[in-house]
Amino acid sequence: MKNGSSPRRTVIAHSRLRMRELRLEAARNRRHGLQIMTFEQLAARLAGGLTQPVDDEALREAITAVLTETDLGELDGIKMLPGTVGAAADTLRKAWRAGLDLQAGEHPRLGSIASLERAVVAALPPSMMRPADLVAAGLARLDHAPALFGPIEIVGITELSPVWRPLLHALAGCVPVSWNAGPRPVPDWLDRAAVEIVRDAAKSPEVYTVSTATAYHEAVEAMRWARALLASGRAEPADIAIASATPGEYDDHLLALRASLDLHFVHGLTVTACREGQAAAALADILLRGLSQTRMRRLNTLLRAHAGPFADLPEGWTRILPPGAPLSSPEAWTRLIDRVNATDWPDGNDPALAALVDLLSRGIEAAGDAGETLLRGHAREIWRRALAEGPAASLDLTLESLRQDDGLDPSVSVCWMPASALAASPRRFVRLLGLNSARWPRAIVEDRLLSDHIVPTAELDPLPVAAADRRDFATILATTECEIVLSRARRGEDGRLLGRSTLLPQADETYVPRNRVPTHAFSETDRLMARPDEFRHLPQAVAASNCWSDWLRAEITPHDGVVRPDHPVIQAILKRTQSASSLRLLLRNPLGFVWRYGLGWQAPESGEDPLVLDPSAMGDLVHQTLDRALRMLEEDGGLASQTRIAMEAAATEVAASWEAEQAVPPPVIWHRTLDEVRRLGRRALAFRDEDVAYGEVPFGGAEPKSDGAIPWDAGAAVEIAGTGFAIKGYIDRLDIAADGRRALVRDYKTGRVPKDDIVLDGGRELQRCLYAYAVRALLGDEISIAASLLYLHEDRDLRLDDPDAVLGTLTGYLLAARTSLASGGAVMGVDTGETYDDLAFALPAGTVYRIRKAAAANERLGEATRVWEAP
Repeated sequence: MKNGSSPRRTVIAHSRLRMRELRLEAARNRRHGLQIMTFEQLAARLAGGLTQPVDDEALREAITAVLTETDLGELDGIKMLPGTVGAAADTLRKAWRAGLDLQAGEHPRLGSIASLERAVVAALPPSMMRPADLVAAGLARLDHAPALFGPIEIVGITELSPVWRPLLHALAGCVPVSWNAGPRPVPDWLDRAAVEIVRDAAKSPEVYTVSTATAYHEAVEAMRWARALLASGRAEPADIAIASATPGEYDDHLLALRASLDLHFVHGLTVTACREGQAAAALADILLRGLSQTRMRRLNTLLRAHAGPFADLPEGWTRILPPGAPLSSPEAWTRLIDRVNATDWPDGNDPALAALVDLLSRGIEAAGDAGETLLRGHAREIWRRALAEGPAASLDLTLESLRQDDGLDPSVSVCWMPASALAASPRRFVRLLGLNSARWPRAIVEDRLLSDHIVPTAELDPLPVAAADRRDFATILATTECEIVLSRARRGEDGRLLGRSTLLPQADETYVPRNRVPTHAFSETDRLMARPDEFRHLPQAVAASNCWSDWLRAEITPHDGVVRPDHPVIQAILKRTQSASSLRLLLRNPLGFVWRYGLGWQAPESGEDPLVLDPSAMGDLVHQTLDRALRMLEEDGGLASQTRIAMEAAATEVAASWEAEQAVPPPVIWHRTLDEVRRLGRRALAFRDEDVAYGEVPFGGAEPKSDGAIPWDAGAAVEIAGTGFAIKGYIDRLDIAADGRRALVRDYKTGRVPKDDIVLDGGRELQRCLYAYAVRALLGDEISIAASLLYLHEDRDLRLDDPDAVLGTLTGYLLAARTSLASGGAVMGVDTGETYDDLAFALPAGTVYRIRKAAAANERLGEATRVWEAP
């Protein structure tokens, strides 16, 4: 042959994977002139011109474009529902492959589908033709077949849709056509006189049947099996395949496990497995479910690295977002942006955030604009595909169904694929997953738009999924050369027992326990778990083992909070300026005190709107409202007649601020909560014992919450003599007589009144004593000071009889706690792990640990435990 020319030949294959393998083989063997294509592509080539078959994307785009304007008769009521585009595309594909003439149907439903078909065909590009039209055009140009194709060989196909069969037989009369079935069964409709049948003997692989615990365990064992084949040298990656009739049930498992092994997903990865897909999903989440701080932060993280509006925002802009505030409405974002001044932004105030909020608050109606404005590159392509596949209202579901190539070369990778792809492209070593009843073979399902009573299922879908599953299983058994492992799960993800597939042989089944020690591990983690002797000597294993052992011992150990005396962290947190809350934590939960102030641990914020406010949040809301009301009354001259007006105005103002910065309940409950706050506030303001009243009065270095007058220098230090502690905080209410000789310190309580009279209440109640001391330290010893707890729900005012004497007692307790902690006793206290310990999640689960350690912890604390018995 001259100039590298060779006779033209054509090979017809079914799957993209098989076509890729055939092209690679042809290139290696220098088979010039060989064409490899699908039968659809052959028909389009024969039809001539620029004709092409209708691809899935073009079909869905056409359906989406015409669906709104097309009268679908009895289907008109569902045409805008999510999933309609996919259902219509499936129905048209089935009808076209079966060769049905929808325009000749008499049933009203057929008339609806026929109307849709006419509109879709008109909307498709002129070069695209339905299968029946391609066949008709090809039959009219059969005389060109010898020049276009030469001899035709059909490889790896077990069935051909009815619409293509007349063209195949017609071609057999013009050019040599061979059907290379290999060991596969040959369909009965094939004209053996016109088409040459090429058969091979069936392979005889070793077949093993195994059962695993769950689908995830199946995936783990499949990866171990593939790794063992590679490690032993029995197989190259291109020789190994893992397949299932329902690959979607295993995709997530295998995606998580493939980090240490190149595993090619033949059917593609979901687009949400890549960063660009996650960006599209984050945008869909906001448009479908509304604005929130969590969703906005996620979208910012995914888009900030790329050009666009988020990249144009000032660096560090998220610091203006108040922690814990859901920001779940456009109004909340608007209030937040309005409050931001130039000093709050790193680079000055920027209107871009307001424009972003306005765009995103428009919801799914702005899906197109939002995607084009915010997304770039591949993320924008994914967004456009999702909008073409289905309505904007189902964007999240559409994104989950979209797939893309994973970028791996199947010729040098282990492949994970549907069973149909493996049947068309055999490999030497195969593992089949999901051989459970109702999963392989799958049940026959009626078409979503053309039920069996309208068009018999056998006519609409002559190649049903159940028959295809059985045929693929038989084909895989016959075409695999060396080894097949048939795998099933014993239980579902919900724990229920699963039955065996009817396709499984009755031979002995190997029971694979979940905790099996593998001969070949598929990853470093799997290897270490399989070799406990090696793992137990690693630093992290030694630390974990020692911790677990120490937790099981009755005595106190370093894993229970014991540290060396005078530890720098302990010294640092003891030197910090304390508050009544931090000292209460020190007295009743030394371990929690170190966790919070030494290690900086905090309870995670849920970011979701609560159903009701918890007691702590309710108390904060009441305190803020009373503070604002007192300042309004001060500005109006302190008139008692203005109390109701002041409370109404204060509640409205604080509520607006709260909604912008905090999580609030649903509107009905929130409004009732505000009514309760107004009622409690009016009750608190009715208790007015002296001439001048102050609210939320800062002391000891606490920052003032407003510009209102205060009776002292808020920055002046307040130290508790003999303890080494300096304190700061806010006094809920301070009433001072006009002559300056009397003062009343009042702390608001929104909880229940205690059954007995309390002084320190075991270290829980420190505010009255500490705040009274702070007032005396700042106003002088000449002033007479009284302190009380005002329980708003029950109009009870509990006075502290002798604040000075109580302070003397408290000083001893604080000194004992300080000495204990400084000596290394950062151990559990009486409140550790209790209901209101928000760091209890860091403790071992259950109450057994606290019961086991309580006696030893109390002994280690020594004198510091006496405060728990204080009245």
